[in-house]
Amino acid sequence: MIAELRPLDQYTLSCLREADPVVQHYRAFFAHLDWSQMDQQDATRHKRGPRPHPKSAYIKAFLVGLCEGHLHRTQLRLFLLRHPWLVLELGFRPLTQTPAAAASPYGFDVERTLPTDRWLRAQFQHLDETLLLPLLIQTVRALQQEIPGLGETVAFDVKHIFAWVRENNDHVYVKGRFDVTHIPAGDPDCRLAVKKSSNQVQPDGSTKEKKVSLFGYGSGVAACTDPVYGDVVLAEFTQPFNEGDVTYFRRLYDQPVLALDAYPTHVTADAAFDAWYIYQRALLHGGIAAIPLNQHAHPIYERLADGTPLCPEKLPMTAHFQFRHTSGYLAQRFRCPLLFPEKTGQSCPHEQFLKGRGCVKDVNWEPGRQMRVTLDRDGPLYHAIYNQRTSAERINSQAQAKGIERPPVRNGRSVAHLNTLMYILLNVQTLEKAKSINAQLLHMK
Repeated sequence: MIAELRPLDQYTLSCLREADPVVQHYRAFFAHLDWSQMDQQDATRHKRGPRPHPKSAYIKAFLVGLCEGHLHRTQLRLFLLRHPWLVLELGFRPLTQTPAAAASPYGFDVERTLPTDRWLRAQFQHLDETLLLPLLIQTVRALQQEIPGLGETVAFDVKHIFAWVRENNDHVYVKGRFDVTHIPAGDPDCRLAVKKSSNQVQPDGSTKEKKVSLFGYGSGVAACTDPVYGDVVLAEFTQPFNEGDVTYFRRLYDQPVLALDAYPTHVTADAAFDAWYIYQRALLHGGIAAIPLNQHAHPIYERLADGTPLCPEKLPMTAHFQFRHTSGYLAQRFRCPLLFPEKTGQSCPHEQFLKGRGCVKDVNWEPGRQMRVTLDRDGPLYHAIYNQRTSAERINSQAQAKGIERPPVRNGRSVAHLNTLMYILLNVQTLEKAKSINAQLLHMK
């Protein structure tokens, strides 16, 4: 005969909660982040009615969903229902004044304490960005304390994200699938663009360009790597996919500077980031920008070692004067050496010479542009920096394995929040690894 189960006292409930392995795991995980400022903001809000759940509880719950692979809110809620002690650990305010709470062995009504699926989705969409970004910066600063030299070289990359819309389903006919002006009904924030890939090497050694059209977003990341501790996300930025990769650079560059309180020495990225002002940023701090040269379909002009262009007849052109270009950079005008500063009497078969004007070329004369065209891309320094570009690709691969490529959300804010939480998760995992390695090093005899 089994005795009737009596309600457990508060001490027993506390012991059961402390002994729960899931609670222990996530308590150690969330201890790497400082939630005091966020909880303080919730405590200072004076509103009528019952006190809502703290914002930190929702953010912790969404991080749990990423850790467990539950991107759908229905899956996340079902997981939390199966772990009532974790619900309390996350910070949700328990509901104890119901008949179900009185009959529950946990001392509170788990079903009514947890928000509904719909409310979880609404909270996820309307999360305050000013709460998420400080958490990411926290992880970067904590990693800076554990990893010496973090952020000296920063790699940039953009990951494509498929929007959760019918237009991305190849097996369903949808009008406007290849129309750049078309706005999908399922996600009005996403945009159509083409993902180009030319790194597929053919048997003959050539590369084949592959294009994929998709409605979605781009997730830009700034990352760095350490051979012992692994890869770290320094910054992230999400915008519609029709924006060029180079438009991510300024936001991704400024965030690590604020987080690390230092400028990176070197930067590296693929050819989509080949812009003179990126080289300029690296040059100002004594480094280089290890980026492949991208002519952007422009004709290739030969140059001297100092950047002086050669005319089509292979003659060094003569510098005329400098001026401020309409795009903001310092420009140098070069003219035909046979006509300027004085006519030499020599002839040239070029059509511009026959017109009496000669060739004229306006060159960006900023130091960053000079580095772009004169950088030794076969030297050991360039290859040592460029090889670290794979850190951003590895971060993208880890995020893709956790479902970032096809997120089950239907608006740009939710996509951006999911990306930020994903990179916070990856950084915390790297932080746990770094602290474990350093602890072992300190105890070595």
